[in-house]
Amino acid sequence: MTTVEHAASKQPAPAQPTQPVRRPAGFRPSPTPRSTEDPAPSAAAETTVTPAVEPATRAVTIVPLAGAVEATTAAATPGSGPEATTVIGPAAPDRSATPAPASAPGPGPANAAPATADATVVVPLRGQGAAVTAVSAPTIATTSVEPAAGGATVRTPAAAAGCPVTGHGRSGGHPVAPGVPDERRPKAVDPAAAEEFLRQVYAETEPELPLRDRLRQVRSEIDRRGVYTHTAHELVFGTRIAWRNSARCIGRLYWQSLQVRDLRHLHDPADVAQESVGHLRAATRGGRIRSTITVFAPDAPARPGPRIRNDQLVRYAGHRNPDGSVVGDPSQVEFTDRVVGMGWPRSQPPGRFDVLPLLITGADGRSRLFDVPPDAVHEVRLRHPEHPWFARLGLRWHSVPAISNMPLEIGGVVYPAAPFNGWYLDTEIGARNLADPDRYDLLPEIAKRLGLDTRSVRTMWKDRAMVELVRAVTYSFDADGVTMADHHTESERFLRHLEKEEAAGRSCPADWSWIVPPMSGSQTPVFHRYYDEPDPDLRPAFLEPHRI
Repeated sequence: MTTVEHAASKQPAPAQPTQPVRRPAGFRPSPTPRSTEDPAPSAAAETTVTPAVEPATRAVTIVPLAGAVEATTAAATPGSGPEATTVIGPAAPDRSATPAPASAPGPGPANAAPATADATVVVPLRGQGAAVTAVSAPTIATTSVEPAAGGATVRTPAAAAGCPVTGHGRSGGHPVAPGVPDERRPKAVDPAAAEEFLRQVYAETEPELPLRDRLRQVRSEIDRRGVYTHTAHELVFGTRIAWRNSARCIGRLYWQSLQVRDLRHLHDPADVAQESVGHLRAATRGGRIRSTITVFAPDAPARPGPRIRNDQLVRYAGHRNPDGSVVGDPSQVEFTDRVVGMGWPRSQPPGRFDVLPLLITGADGRSRLFDVPPDAVHEVRLRHPEHPWFARLGLRWHSVPAISNMPLEIGGVVYPAAPFNGWYLDTEIGARNLADPDRYDLLPEIAKRLGLDTRSVRTMWKDRAMVELVRAVTYSFDADGVTMADHHTESERFLRHLEKEEAAGRSCPADWSWIVPPMSGSQTPVFHRYYDEPDPDLRPAFLEPHRI
């Protein structure tokens, strides 16, 4: 994943939690994957710090909140260091209610009394720049209201107990699969790791509290609780250094621009799912992708943090046919079978680009499913600048590569759910995801359409087909105004990052096999040199991914 950021604009969009997850009219609680004929979501206008003025709107809540949720806003301010992000504390929830329509009687959020099975919760929608509010209504049954012919309203029965979005997972979810290490008993933080991190914070920045006093605070907290709480400054610094330390990332030049969404108060899987969708919305910005990380509750000896089992927030399902062939992404067959076994319905017929639900594990070790609303998944339909037939292949790819299953460790504290994204490199989609034999394996089809001789690899048909596939990806993202880096420019930027790190007296570990692009490697400057070996003990860092 490429994680290079745009130059700061005059009015940067705030990296903040978005509104509670909602769906457009007619979208059922049960996740129904889109067909290849569905139109891609339109790019929304860029959000600025000034709240947009929108007409009053009402919508049906499809995601009941699991207990009280506090709204926290992380506002971005101009700057390049860790101080560039200001974390604003929990906001008082707005409990003003909008009356429910007569077709679906039931209490509004203001008087969250127990609801009947067909109750409908109606909440006012606000502009993207407005303060986020969340309503505590753990017992409200959810009903999807769909428009019917003639303007009538049809009420669908509330989802069964279990997952509050999909209804899958009775009794609160499913236990962790056999063989997976017990993650419900995290270890206490090593005081030495905490001290090492704090000394790095004070060596590179200038916090107000003296180091000696901060060390005393942290040691005392670890003695009492087995863990300590990072300040907002420490969290922002730690997340950015973890990116700077990522040996496999070619896009580290702008590590200081990473936007941090501080949601450490959220533990419940429903809340994590809601704000994971919020992460996609905050990072997408109508195509002007922003490097973003959302940090959820950390592990603690008395209470483990949540875990997102998906390797990315947006992944396409892999459906295995009886003959062994796969429709969709072969790398996701195992995960797809897992969520189908938990109750997620496959599309009929199965499609090549069915968005998978989120699988999130809570503190009790049980996993629950949550679908990703279609309007939160920004996708680009692929076409070629010279070959009209390419568009008829029906290919597309999502815009935000948000890694979600790699725990983040900062100063001995582990945040098991900390999804983060940069933006795509052209070869990542065109030369790997769509081209690898164990992924979509499209090179034979592209070569056939191009009229290439595929009888021997010596005709270089694979190379020629790959170039045209990457061209199509780059052209399509550019035409749609979606941020994407190319492998030539990104290679030059990485060497600039390397020079800056060396000038600062820091080592810059890099994994050559990941830094060198998978296409035209020798034509990029990163190919012709060696790098410092990756250090597995370097911290802060993103750790090995969770297993499903």
